[in-house]
Amino acid sequence: QVQLVESGGGLVQAGGSLRLSCAASGRTFSSASMAWFRQDPGKEREFVAAIRYYADSVKGRFSSSRDNARNTLYLQMNSLKPEDTSVYYCAARASTIGIYADPRSYDYWGQGTQVTVSS
Repeated sequence: QVQLVESGGGLVQAGGSLRLSCAASGRTFSSASMAWFRQDPGKEREFVAAIRYYADSVKGRFSSSRDNARNTLYLQMNSLKPEDTSVYYCAARASTIGIYADPRSYDYWGQGTQVTVSS
């Protein structure tokens, strides 16, 4: 059974940093098969980052990396802004067919972790 478990969310002041982790179990995913999304209440889930690709809103501030030995994906978030406040989700897919930024391309999701940035 595949599980994605996120951690690292919390409350931070604008300009601060947080690092999210996503530990995968049940199977090994390639770097190209995992990504981060975020979602606000009443809005669609929004792509944030994959290993080499980033949403325009986070470019230069967020960085995604992978520890293959731990089967864990990370999202380093720097220079956080109040508009980054959201629930962040880790996602994984069984194949790399499909658009990496489309949440419908992903088969597995974590439970989500809240990130709140105060002004």
